[in-house]
Amino acid sequence: MWKIYALLSAVFAALTAIFVKLGVKNVDSNLATAIRTTVILLITWGIVVVSGHFAEIKVINRNTWFFLLLSGIATGLSWLFYFKALQMGDVSRVAPIDKLSVVITILLSFLILKEPVTPRVWIGGAFIALGSIIMILK
Repeated sequence: MWKIYALLSAVFAALTAIFVKLGVKNVDSNLATAIRTTVILLITWGIVVVSGHFAEIKVINRNTWFFLLLSGIATGLSWLFYFKALQMGDVSRVAPIDKLSVVITILLSFLILKEPVTPRVWIGGAFIALGSIIMILK
């Protein structure tokens, strides 16, 4: 099931890039990010409330809060830089470069989370990195 969710994530991430490029033509990229974030905020809190998980907020421990806050900061900065890059560059070049995050994630999952990295993962990561480098070159 996780593969279906990952594929759906990729499809919606692709649509995000296209919609952002169309949406930031005549507006500051930071304002566009704020508008998008507000929409996401309303949708996700709505899902939490409707699915009956809001009460679980009371049992989240300090360590979890800390890492969720760090994740939120990282996500916010990522979106701000991504929107600015999309405003200034071609989607077909920005999006693949952004996917270097996959390679960085593989490295960090190995270093920080001690997850095993198989030769297949290393080779796939190398191809992603190579593709991103090719997209950077003009």
